[in-house]
Amino acid sequence: MSWLLSRLLKALGAALFGFVVGATVRAATGIDSLGLAFGVLTGVGLVLLVDAVRGSRLLNWLRGTQQESAPRDTGLWGELGYRVERAMRDRDRAVARGKLELAQFLSAIEASPNGVLMLDPQEQIVWCNRVAADHFSLDPRRDLRQRITNLVRAPAFVAYLQAGHFAEPLVLGNGRGPGTLSIVVREYGEGMRLVLTLDITERVRSEAMRRDFVANVSHEIRTPLTVLSGFIETMHSLPLTAAERERVIVLMNQQTQRMQTLVADLLTLAQLEGSPRPGPDRWVGLDGLLLRIAADAEALSGGRHRLALKPVTGVELAGIESELLSAIANLVTNAVRYTPEGGEVEVAWRLLDDGSGELTVIDTGPGIAREHIPRLTERFYRVDGSRSRETGGTGLGLSIVKHVMQRHGGELMVQSEVGKGSRFRLAFPAARIRQASDSALGDEAAFNAAALSDH
Repeated sequence: MSWLLSRLLKALGAALFGFVVGATVRAATGIDSLGLAFGVLTGVGLVLLVDAVRGSRLLNWLRGTQQESAPRDTGLWGELGYRVERAMRDRDRAVARGKLELAQFLSAIEASPNGVLMLDPQEQIVWCNRVAADHFSLDPRRDLRQRITNLVRAPAFVAYLQAGHFAEPLVLGNGRGPGTLSIVVREYGEGMRLVLTLDITERVRSEAMRRDFVANVSHEIRTPLTVLSGFIETMHSLPLTAAERERVIVLMNQQTQRMQTLVADLLTLAQLEGSPRPGPDRWVGLDGLLLRIAADAEALSGGRHRLALKPVTGVELAGIESELLSAIANLVTNAVRYTPEGGEVEVAWRLLDDGSGELTVIDTGPGIAREHIPRLTERFYRVDGSRSRETGGTGLGLSIVKHVMQRHGGELMVQSEVGKGSRFRLAFPAARIRQASDSALGDEAAFNAAALSDH
């Protein structure tokens, strides 16, 4: 209440000044009423003049940018200016804090792997993040305030928005590019809608692969079981000669081995997927592996091919021996199986300038069409299913090779052309390769280098 006391004192001072002026006028004119009038007008005018000056200063400050402090007068106008300035500063801080929080919130949404798109009651785009813009092929700036159904014209999406039933998500094929989207719409505010999008391409692909895997396993096992069942029924119900019985037993043994090979490959895949990554401190001689693989390949070929499978590499690979053996053997036996009689199969090793290495299996077989190459490592995928079964393949070999190479930090690469044969390359990182003569140096340094490279 200090401003009230100050104002009363100023009013009292103005009244005294008016009294003095009035007394002076009365003495000069001898008219009492004229002196009283001049005294009252002078006192009131003085108060009004001071208020007008101070009020004008405050109004000028309010009309400006308020970058400077409000006028620091005493009394009512000083108190009023201080209160107004503090309220405006508090408001500015609240607005700045709100803008910062909004910017942080939008940045968090922008970093989300999901698409977020906000629509007003007229289905116009209020805001969207880059993921949603990518999903719907929009421009986050140019397309603001545009009606979403004018930009995304997929009939299923338009019908979904217009129906207004959003309990279940909409699964929509991305018509402007490969992929599948899951779209969820949530209503908020007064007619506002939040459109959330998620790219489920990999999930759909994984589910399809899982269904195909179960179907393929069932088919692969059912076929030999059907054959075995038929042979057993034949042996039980028909009198067979010794030669016929021997032939049936041979065929039954072939089907049994086929099932055993399939189950073994399935178990190998399960073990590869479920076991930890092999450490870089266990070294395997590559030359020893190639000698064992060459012996099996020569037996499988039976002299029908020209084989060059024993390059002298003089290197050791860090990893699990059984897995490396399985990966290389799968490529070599596939090359022998699919190369016609009289063809060539070769294994070559090359050490690259950066210390990495490549083991290449080259054949002169029929080759593989370009459209099949990206899918070769899928489980049970066959370029020619009937021929694969004739050669004893399960359709899991290249999938096993891919998993083994990934676990060892390497990569499987395929080059092939129809009629010109194929090249399957196993690329090993430098940290998992050393010269056999370096074994005496110890494994600790190699372990540290490989650990850094693998990460």
